[in-house]
Amino acid sequence: MPPRRFALGRAEDAVRADAIRAALSEFVATAIFVFAAEGSVLALEKLYRDTSTAGGLAVVAIAHALALFVAVAVAINISGGHVNPAVTFGALVGGRISLLDALLYWAAQLLGAVVASLLLRITTGGMRPLGFSVASGVGEWHAVLLEVVMTFGLVYTVYATAIDPKRGHIATVAPLAIGFMVGANILAGGPFDGAAMNLARAFGPALVGWRWWHHWIYWVGPFVGAALAGLVYEFLVILAADTAPSQLTRQPLSPEDY
Repeated sequence: MPPRRFALGRAEDAVRADAIRAALSEFVATAIFVFAAEGSVLALEKLYRDTSTAGGLAVVAIAHALALFVAVAVAINISGGHVNPAVTFGALVGGRISLLDALLYWAAQLLGAVVASLLLRITTGGMRPLGFSVASGVGEWHAVLLEVVMTFGLVYTVYATAIDPKRGHIATVAPLAIGFMVGANILAGGPFDGAAMNLARAFGPALVGWRWWHHWIYWVGPFVGAALAGLVYEFLVILAADTAPSQLTRQPLSPEDY
């Protein structure tokens, strides 16, 4: 099978009913995720005035995992359940979505994150969303590399469980696998840079809370990691599997081969 081709999309496609439904689904799902995820951070801040403890990190990781599991599950049959501009970018690089659809998804995801952050600020009596920041002693480029690695793992998981045409029954656990991947990465990278892996998740709280310190890291790192994952899975995993000889056509091993 030849590699998938990059598609720009047509202007009239933006007003298709299914395109509008998909964008709306991404907006709602991203708002659900960001509200619960950032809300867990604000709740810890209100209760203990400290979100840097081991217990706090575990709670935040679990909250993110569960919230993303639900957000992906409610959107996966309509939009594919990206809930993350980086995931959309990985799919775009792999030729699984057109540029026009990707732009619609990005707009919906960023807007959903902003609305969720605004709702949090209103419902918490004016608490500023904390968003993400690089820990003391961690270099900017170290944080970028960390975001690249974590987002690569996330988008690779999305490809394997939700995008791969041969995913089979594993697709039923895609939302859970994706949520678990994010939760695990937060446990690994949270103490260093917060472990965003999601441009919308970083942008909404940054805009509403007006906290822009090192914000560029949470755009560059996830985009690079997502692009690498999309290229690796699409052209080295899917394409290689499609061009490999069928297991059924191979000669059986003789006793001397063992």
